[in-house]
Amino acid sequence: MKRYPSLPTVSDAPRNLLSGHLWLLERIDGWHLRFRMEESGLLRFGDRETVYDDPESLPIGYAHAVRHVRERFDRAAFRSAVDDVTDVVFFGVATNQRTIEYDWDRLPSFLGHDVWSENAGSFRPPDAAEAIFERLGLDPVNAFERERHARDFDPESYAVPSSAWYDGPAAGVVVRNKTGGRGVIRGAERSASVDQETGSDDPVEAVTAHMDREQLARIKTRIEGRGDPVTVDALAERAFETFLRERHQLVARNGGGRTLEAIRSELLDRSRTFLDDVDAS
Repeated sequence: MKRYPSLPTVSDAPRNLLSGHLWLLERIDGWHLRFRMEESGLLRFGDRETVYDDPESLPIGYAHAVRHVRERFDRAAFRSAVDDVTDVVFFGVATNQRTIEYDWDRLPSFLGHDVWSENAGSFRPPDAAEAIFERLGLDPVNAFERERHARDFDPESYAVPSSAWYDGPAAGVVVRNKTGGRGVIRGAERSASVDQETGSDDPVEAVTAHMDREQLARIKTRIEGRGDPVTVDALAERAFETFLRERHQLVARNGGGRTLEAIRSELLDRSRTFLDDVDAS
């Protein structure tokens, strides 16, 4: 499966980047995720370094993004659009917490930014990639500007805009042209040493504050929207994926096997209590 090339800063990119018409895309502060569809219809995933035969083998923090793609990717539309489904590799971002506290309820679990054709040996232009993701049921990375003429763009004086996904500046801007050139203007990054909701560095304590009844109700609604039964196990598993996504930094600092099992156990208890209360009301 094609590996995504490293992304230079605009100042280090080839001079021909700033030519023609440019697309200015929001740089999302998340994890690299790529996938391809096999002839059987199975989606095969990879992170930046590794391709996994089994989607369940990816690091556990990817679970929410893998589920999102598997549930939404329109396999029938893809088959009808290409002669060989294995020719195409899709690239995007699994939107996990890193240095920015996004509005997680609005931000999709996966945002696509590139489409590679092995037969053509090239990436599709940014406008084509955006249309492809939308046609196949996935959200593309948002564009700050489309078709801006390079002569009207000065990267030295360009101010990174506000993010579309939280109240604050974007993590940066990816500058693209139609011939495959790309570079990044990075924004400021930030980090927190403790959980913002509890002031604690204990991820199990954070479950109580973060995975409240309102959050569980939203997850329950999403499961129902898929037409799936809302069981304790199903609710707890999706709550676990959501918690790992939205509190990844806290879990990463204290997320050994015992901690992860403790989080699972707490979420099972909370899911059971929540559904018992729903049934009783």
